[in-house]
Amino acid sequence: MIEFRIDRHSGVATYLQIVHQTEQALRMGLLEPGDKLPAAREVVEATAINPNTVLKAYRELERSGLVEARRGLGTFVRRSLGSAPADSPLRAELDDWARRAREAGLDREDVAALFASALDTHFGTTSTTKGTA
Repeated sequence: MIEFRIDRHSGVATYLQIVHQTEQALRMGLLEPGDKLPAAREVVEATAINPNTVLKAYRELERSGLVEARRGLGTFVRRSLGSAPADSPLRAELDDWARRAREAGLDREDVAALFASALDTHFGTTSTTKGTA
């Protein structure tokens, strides 16, 4: 089951952090079709955020067709995203690279800038940006 981490200093709206973390879990194969998302009450208890914020995130995920709410049962994943499983050899290489970057004294923002630059080089730039969570 997914556990949401809320960064109150990120500048990204809390509901978007939930949306982005859910999308990331779907891309990594950590959530699959049929999986149940935590109940809003559980998220509120774990993160101390407003229940309406959780419901707003879940509605956004539902609008995008990723989840469906089933009255009285909860919110369930409808479809996955991407094809980058968490146990991919590429993930291990990226983990090693991130560890070496940290050992070299780079901070999170430095690493994010380097990674974004590499993405732009190999995948092109996009006209929209999403915050990370």
